[in-house]
Parts: sequence; C-alpha cells; structure tokens
Amino acid sequence: MLLRVWYDQRRTCHLSSISATANMENGQIRHILIVEDEKTTRTMLAAYLRKEGFTVSEAVDGESMRHFLSEYDIDLILLDILLPGEDGLTLLREIRRSSDIGIIFVTGKGADIDRIIGLEMGADDYITKPFNVRELLARVKTLLRHLDAKAKPEEERATVRKFAGWTLDLGKRRLLSPSDEVVRLTKAEFDLLSAFVHNAGRVLSRDMLLDYISSRDWSPFDRTVDVLIGRLRKKIEPDPTKPQFIMTEHGIGYLFSEDVEIQPR
Repeated sequence: MLLRVWYDQRRTCHLSSISATANMENGQIRHILIVEDEKTTRTMLAAYLRKEGFTVSEAVDGESMRHFLSEYDIDLILLDILLPGEDGLTLLREIRRSSDIGIIFVTGKGADIDRIIGLEMGADDYITKPFNVRELLARVKTLLRHLDAKAKPEEERATVRKFAGWTLDLGKRRLLSPSDEVVRLTKAEFDLLSAFVHNAGRVLSRDMLLDYISSRDWSPFDRTVDVLIGRLRKKIEPDPTKPQFIMTEHGIGYLFSEDVEIQPR
C-alpha cells in the first residue's frame, strides 16, 4: 500500500539538515524499528525517518523483530498489525511482558474496535494507513518526549560514563583522566566525546557528528570533525598516532571502540 505523503518536497532537504539534532537526547541518536511486511510502505517510511535524523532498522515479521530487539537498543517501534505468521497484536502482547518500549501501531485496520483493542493491550498510539508522514513524525516525537520525561529521574542519576579509566561526567560536563586529573575540553570536543560514549561500538558519519555541534555552518567538504577528532585524540589517546579509542572507518566516519560503563552520579 502506498503512503499518501502530504509534505512539501522542496522543504525536505532543509528540514532533514536541521532535524537530526532535534532527534538526539544527550548526544544519542534515536533508533526506530519499523515492523512492516509491505516493502513499499516500509522503505518509504524508513527513508523519510532517516532524513529526519533517526537511525532506522527494518523488520518484516516477528522473528526479524526479535533479532533487532536483542541486538540493538531500540527507542521506539512502528508496528503493523497485519503481518505474516504472528500478527502485530500477538507481538505487542509478547513485548509488553518484559518491556515498556514505545510502540505505535501503523496499520490499515482503521475500525474503532481495532484501535481500542490495540491501545488496551498496551500500544502507546495508533495511526491508520494511508497517513500523513509529517503527522506520524509528530506522533513519534511526542511519544519520545513522553518516554524521556518518564525516564528523566533515572537518567539524571546515571550521568557518569567510564571507559579505560577515564570518567566523563555529563552533568558537570567534566572529563577526568585515569589519574583523576581534570582534562579541559572545548564545548565542541565535549559534545563529540559525549556522542561517542553514547554510541560506543556504532559507526558515526561525519554528518552525524557535525549535528552534535550547535550553531554551526558547514558544507559537505567541511573538515571540522576531523580537526576535532585530532584534538580529542591528543587529549585522551595513549598514542594519538595509533588511536585505540576513536577509530577511523575509512569512507564512512568514526567508531568509539572502548566499552563504556554507566554509573550513578
């Protein structure tokens, strides 16, 4: 089923260039899982959400959904009801036994009884096909804000990240060396290091990393990230010429390779 898309195509590039920053929390890119067997709908929706700055994974059934949930930290699921094998209601019931992850039903079943059953079983929201993708995006952002508000007290207690003896205090915006010395970072350096520790083990492109720096002007040929990476390496790497923490993924971006431990403040 094709999506009915009611948004101005001429604004898409502009909106996507500024939206990635809005879809991050404390330097973390939000990860959405689409569970939809209809390829046209799934790929179109995934492409739109990626332009809006989200990380997106695509599943076609319950088995592939479980794979992504076991391998990744998913922030929100867009779940179809009519799926091959196990339907969306069955999968919702399974998820709710162990998780409060955000779930929005995106389905062609628009009868009131279907909507009521879905919400009563634990879905956070329900939108029917065909739909306005901008309305869906608004619902996604609203739900993420609601989930963030519920989790905020816990996040405030867990603002310290440790790696290889280093301590990054996100609340105080302070970096301590393994010898407990304060290492001074510029705002941009701190924001980039925060992005790395929140996304350890995940390759981040230069464009993604640029979105962590507020009030910036840049072009596709900007080398700002490379310069900042070089400065960070000089401050935290045992040997900046042979980096162990911030690894270059040629042609893609950078990866933070160290394990990160979360501790209460």
